[in-house]
Amino acid sequence: MAILLFIAFCPLFYYYCTNEKRFKTAFYFKKLYCRILFVIVGIRPEVHFEEALDLNQPYVICANHSSYLDIFITFGMIPAYFHMMAKAELKKVPLFNVFFIMQDIAVDRSSMKASHRAFVRSGDDIDKGYSIAIFPEATIPDHTPRLARFKNGPFRLAIDKQVPVLPVTILDNWRILPDGRKSGHGGRPGKARIIIHKPIITAGMKDDDLENLKNQTFKTIDQTIRKEYA
Repeated sequence: MAILLFIAFCPLFYYYCTNEKRFKTAFYFKKLYCRILFVIVGIRPEVHFEEALDLNQPYVICANHSSYLDIFITFGMIPAYFHMMAKAELKKVPLFNVFFIMQDIAVDRSSMKASHRAFVRSGDDIDKGYSIAIFPEATIPDHTPRLARFKNGPFRLAIDKQVPVLPVTILDNWRILPDGRKSGHGGRPGKARIIIHKPIITAGMKDDDLENLKNQTFKTIDQTIRKEYA
C-alpha cells in the first residue's frame, strides 16, 4: 500500500522537486504523503515541543536514527521547512531517488571530496534560510534504541553558519519498524512519539566548541531515551 501511494505521488514529487522555485510545495506534498501513510499503516504520531519554534529561523536539525521510519516521521511531523542530508545510497533507490535530484542532499561519506561538496551545498541552503536535517549517527546502529557515536559534520556546519542546533528525539520507531535486516520482522501499528527539544544556540561559538556542542546534543537525546528505556 505504501508503494502504491508513493507511485501516486511520484508525478507531483518529480515536478516540484526538480525546480528550486517549487521546493516548498514539494515539501508540502512530502508531508502530506507521510501523514496519509501514517493513517494507512496505523501509526499515531505525537509531537512534543519543549518550546515553540521560530519557523523563520534556519536550524541544523539533529535526530537519532533507529529505523527507516525516521525519515517519514521527520518529514511528516517537524514543522520547520528543511532539506535532508542522507547517505548517497538513497540515490540508488528507485522512485525514492527523485528527492535527491535537486532538493535533498545525498552525501557519499567514503569520499572526502563528495562530503565537502555536500557540506558546501548545505551551507548554501542555510544561507537561503533553509534548515538542514541530519541523522548525526549516519546510520541505524545495531544496538537501538541506544545511540551510536555522533559525527562531527552537523555541528561543524552549525558553528560555521552560526545557526542553532535543534535536537530531536524519536522514541518509538525502533519498535514500530525495526531494521528488518537485523530483527527479522516487519513493522506494526503504534504510537510514534517525537520530542523537539529546545534549540542549542551557537552564536559566538568557534571551532574549539565543536566537541562541547556535539556532546550537549548527544546528551540531550541520550538522556531522553534512557529515561524512557532505563
